[in-house]
Amino acid sequence: MLMARRKLGSQFIFGLIFFAVMPRAWADDPFRPKPGRNVIIFVADGLRRDSVNPIDSPTLYSLRQLGTDFPNSHSLFPTVTTPNASAIATGHYLGDTGDFGNYLYPGFAVYDTTNFRGRVTDSKTPFIENDHVIGDIDEHFTASSFLNEESLLAQARAKGYHTAAIGKVGPILIQDVTQGDPAGGKIFPPYTIIVDDSTGRAGGIPLRRSFREALLAAGLPTTCPDRSNGQARESGFDNGYPGTASVSGTRVPNLVQQKYLVDVTTRVVLPMFCQDGVPFALVFWSRDPDGTQHNQGDSLLSLSPGVNGPTSRNAVRNADNNLKQILDFVGSTPGLKDNTDIFVTSDHGFSTISKRDLDGTGAHFSGSYAASFEYRTEKGEMEVARGFLPSGFVAIDLSHALNLPLYDPDTISTGSEAHRRYKPVDPTIAQETDRTSQHPYRGDGVIGGSGEILGKPDAKVIVCGNGGSDLIYIPDHDGDRLKAVIKILSRQDYVSGLFVADSYGEIPGTEPLSAIDLQGLTGMPVPALVVNFRSFALDAGRPAMTQVEIADAELQQGQGMHGSFGRGDTLNNMVAIGPDFKSGFVDPCPAGNADLALTLATVLGLDIPTHGALQGRILREALIGGPDQVKYTSGVLASEPDEAGNQTFIDYQDADGKRYFDAAGYKDRTDGLKTGAQ
Repeated sequence: MLMARRKLGSQFIFGLIFFAVMPRAWADDPFRPKPGRNVIIFVADGLRRDSVNPIDSPTLYSLRQLGTDFPNSHSLFPTVTTPNASAIATGHYLGDTGDFGNYLYPGFAVYDTTNFRGRVTDSKTPFIENDHVIGDIDEHFTASSFLNEESLLAQARAKGYHTAAIGKVGPILIQDVTQGDPAGGKIFPPYTIIVDDSTGRAGGIPLRRSFREALLAAGLPTTCPDRSNGQARESGFDNGYPGTASVSGTRVPNLVQQKYLVDVTTRVVLPMFCQDGVPFALVFWSRDPDGTQHNQGDSLLSLSPGVNGPTSRNAVRNADNNLKQILDFVGSTPGLKDNTDIFVTSDHGFSTISKRDLDGTGAHFSGSYAASFEYRTEKGEMEVARGFLPSGFVAIDLSHALNLPLYDPDTISTGSEAHRRYKPVDPTIAQETDRTSQHPYRGDGVIGGSGEILGKPDAKVIVCGNGGSDLIYIPDHDGDRLKAVIKILSRQDYVSGLFVADSYGEIPGTEPLSAIDLQGLTGMPVPALVVNFRSFALDAGRPAMTQVEIADAELQQGQGMHGSFGRGDTLNNMVAIGPDFKSGFVDPCPAGNADLALTLATVLGLDIPTHGALQGRILREALIGGPDQVKYTSGVLASEPDEAGNQTFIDYQDADGKRYFDAAGYKDRTDGLKTGAQ
């Protein structure tokens, strides 16, 4: 079994072997295939399809003309990064991978074992764009990875390909997830080269000695720069600074960090891979335009220009420049261009955040209980104005309606209690204190119970905030409590569609998770409920570029987010070029992130082992020798209405028996949603 290579023994052996040898020695491995195709996956995080134009992104625009363009492309819902990273990696939908959100409930509090020495038990709702968090979660699944599916890079590695994943922390490790597993309280240098934000830092994946020496020989440091661009925090030039309710966020892209990562790719990794002629598979994940669009300071508290301002456009240009540098290396290396397929995608689209406006008219605002308070910092500074939704508004509203206490699972109480507890949350207090929060810091909430950090939670409801959608878990699987939660949320003006775990049966007003491929063979806890938030377009003529969504996040109105089931978030950007893809071809068929791994595995002649049946398809029509298109249809699913008349609709397309989801939610509350007869 290929999975047998994943844990301590094989990882430790690989670490020792490649700690001591230089790349040319890799050719001596008898299991390596004869030279074959190379593949490069370039992910421009958060790139909207309509952001591509000759001015801001000439490289991407040119690829559309020269290669195969996929205008009918799809991100997976929830439209956030790590779920789509799992689909890109494995070719499976989220019901199989179990990667339901950037924040999720893994069934335990992270670091509850000795996987990482010196780390204490922490959040039950961890942010998994973190190498140690991913490694800790993965190591709890001893028979397989937490994704429960083999990835393209893992299979290529097992078959002797050079493999590398470079770029944004979190989705990069997910491309070959077992390479970050701890052993004996530490991580050994992996076989797949992994370089991300954390490289060279305490929380990162270690580098082999030979690779560190190669970096230094190329004049590159062994520690990845942070996102500050070397500038002061509140200068406007620090890309990692999101600003506050009164101070604008960043005004420049993630220039320094991404230049380092693309230099590592073109000056060290690809030259090493080309030395001995062994084929390779490489993933480059550009944080821009996503990171900049989140933190952009062009639109503080205003829906316009939102994520269409100059800072966001410059972030698109930054990603385009990174892609150009990689393509220039491929094109200038003899024999490489004619033997390398390049697939460009984005994990999701993007939207402007609304924390108050419900339809863009400026006349209809949220009447949420959570929006009826002012929120102030410990210093008394305004954090969220009255009438605006704070991060954690779903948790606050549920806690209030259920009459249960609320705790912030991302903040540990500083009190003198005998047991470690999460910080209590109370929106009615005058301002934040060292003992009590007014709202959950990141949007996550533990509702009911003692708030103690226990191996088995005593919470009644767990909320994981994920921007344009939230995940709701019921740890004791109480069906009556879930129905109460559904009744509360279905009446909130910011909600647009509810999706319920199949185990709870049919519930009016909701669609089952299986209807959107979120119910499969994962070993991870499955959310009892997935909540989609309201979205709308400011310009009906440019809906995908002007989509606005209610977002459960710590960012401000006017900044950027994704995660919803609006078409502005599900419409990503996909294009492929290379010896196996058609030239100058526009593919009208639906395509999506779950199709990459299977299509590229076909190109490489790899057969990826599989457990679950929720897979994408091979994009046959895009490959040379394939048909001009495959048959596809479209349709609408509609739930039974609840007692208040709410119905959840799902717009979908079907190709080769695989479903692609365009938009979903309540009528007139989701951008791009069509309603009609089934």
